[in-house]
Amino acid sequence: MATSVFKFNTYLFFKLPAAWWCGVRLKRITENTAEVSVTHRWINQNPFNSMFWAVQGMAAELATGAMVIDQIKQSGQSISMLVAHNKASFTKKATGRIVFSCEDGHLIAPAIQKTITTGEGETFWMKAVGINELGVSVATFEFQWTIKKKQ
Repeated sequence: MATSVFKFNTYLFFKLPAAWWCGVRLKRITENTAEVSVTHRWINQNPFNSMFWAVQGMAAELATGAMVIDQIKQSGQSISMLVAHNKASFTKKATGRIVFSCEDGHLIAPAIQKTITTGEGETFWMKAVGINELGVSVATFEFQWTIKKKQ
């Protein structure tokens, strides 16, 4: 069972305040999917009257990482997580409300199980796509997550 959106956004306020102040919010989370929204505002703009790429990156990373955090918590094990690599492509100016969605949660549990069993680090790639209010893709981010059972 996935974590509460309210509790996760409260966590965001205390542990990732830059993302919270920029308007990044978890909207939906299940075991396999997550949605994070962010709205273009003065505080997160770039000089070209659109959303700064790093704010989009925070939202996209949260769309993937929220599921990793949730599934690690559900495992009951002490497991570290870190982004090792990321890639991004931008296809349209990000204005208005952007929703980053990730549907790669099914990749997490096997990696968690393997790191618990072997004690070795595991890596997997997850993708988040940002869609504007018109249904047009504005950006795609990919993150390579590394997880490892703590000794």
